[in-house]
Amino acid sequence: MIAKLEMFIALARERHFGRAADSLGITQPTLSTGIKQLEAHLGVKLVQRGSRFGGLTPEGQHTLLAARQIVGDARRLRDEMRATRLGLSGKVRLAVIPTALTWASRLATSFNRQNPNVEFSILSRSSHEVLTMIETLEADIGLSYLDNEPLGRVTNVGLYRETYTLVCHETHPLAARARANWADLADVQLCLLTPDMQNRRIINRNFMEAGVTPLSPIESNSTVVLVSNVVAGPWATILPTDMAAFLAAGQPLRVLPLDGGVPAHQVGLVAPHQEPQTPVLQALMTHGRDMAID
Repeated sequence: MIAKLEMFIALARERHFGRAADSLGITQPTLSTGIKQLEAHLGVKLVQRGSRFGGLTPEGQHTLLAARQIVGDARRLRDEMRATRLGLSGKVRLAVIPTALTWASRLATSFNRQNPNVEFSILSRSSHEVLTMIETLEADIGLSYLDNEPLGRVTNVGLYRETYTLVCHETHPLAARARANWADLADVQLCLLTPDMQNRRIINRNFMEAGVTPLSPIESNSTVVLVSNVVAGPWATILPTDMAAFLAAGQPLRVLPLDGGVPAHQVGLVAPHQEPQTPVLQALMTHGRDMAID
């Protein structure tokens, strides 16, 4: 039954039989058979079918909520039993906003050093995708903003507050300065993260507070692309302090602290709201508290 519920969850997520089957590593006929058997067992139609996936029926929508709960509980029980036999072990799927990837690496490395049987799969996603992946069981835990946009019903642990720096080429007119403020960037050619990223929305608010309309003819959802553009051309970008220091190391770049703007937002771990947490997630969140910077 659990396997069939997982098939149903995957189909609801992918909205396509072929992609859902691929995500589970099974054939499409196996998936279709599993869904039909689940419908027969429950005595209701869950999926609108035609030549392709047509959405969930009202009964399917209701079943999806229960399926996520049941599958989540089953995975938690499995992890608890495994921890009883083997100690902390398994793989943690960690979904992370792009600007927190250096922190994610630091967290995973230090946790794995203490718990070598725990592996990590670190996925770069927008803040909205982080929450969606936790809800749909695609991720076990996330690393995202905690106090800027609504999180919903989750458990969280703060790690640090995000401050910003200007990254420019060492030949840029602003490179000789020790610091900058948001108003200084009124006429600067910028490359910034795409608007679907919460970091970009925070940056836009900082510009709004300074009365500035940013010039950003190049956008990307990758911080690596932003810094590559700054190395190659007459651009500048804005990145969190930790990320800027990492990406600018060894490059002909200058990193200038940015003064002013809106109060710094907190970034931290976001986990499903459940009691108890799995042993691995509970240990990871405790580890995050120990690493946190006030």
